[in-house]
Amino acid sequence: MAWKGIVGKGFTAPDFATYVATLTFNAWRPSFVVLHNTGVPTFRQWHSVPGETRMANLQSYYRDSQGWSGGPHLFIADDLIWAFTPLTVPGVHSPSWNSVSWGVELVGDYATEEICQPLQDNAIAALATLHGALGIDPATLRLHREDPKTTHLCPGASISKANVITQVTAELSTLFPGEHPAQVV
Repeated sequence: MAWKGIVGKGFTAPDFATYVATLTFNAWRPSFVVLHNTGVPTFRQWHSVPGETRMANLQSYYRDSQGWSGGPHLFIADDLIWAFTPLTVPGVHSPSWNSVSWGVELVGDYATEEICQPLQDNAIAALATLHGALGIDPATLRLHREDPKTTHLCPGASISKANVITQVTAELSTLFPGEHPAQVV
């Protein structure tokens, strides 16, 4: 399969919302988001190289080492939201759901690490932006470990799906006040 390319750019939460608002979803529209954690690198390891270098290294890993057509759509760190596989095409992140979902990686190993507040804030902002952009109900969010073809506890035991959904729903009402979230067409 041909490599889909990467965006390879880090955004603050407001800049990410602005970026997503520029996209059109004509050829592919995901139905839900799958939440992951990187495991490797751990949160402590993430900042050992500049973000742009990390994106290039991840591209080499997914494209050259794994032979995949793409990777996850986002990597959420404490400082930035990193766009990886373009949000307008299917990524490669969850065996059962690649063709129907966005893949969002939380930087860290949440079987052994606790999520820090800045990373959690970026994750909630990014997830709310994605859900709001296409009018996707946050209750449809899935954890990678829920994929029947997945054998590990991703995104880690310390990530609560119910808490994430509650926080994303609250953030959506802040970002898109009114009866219905905005939709990008």
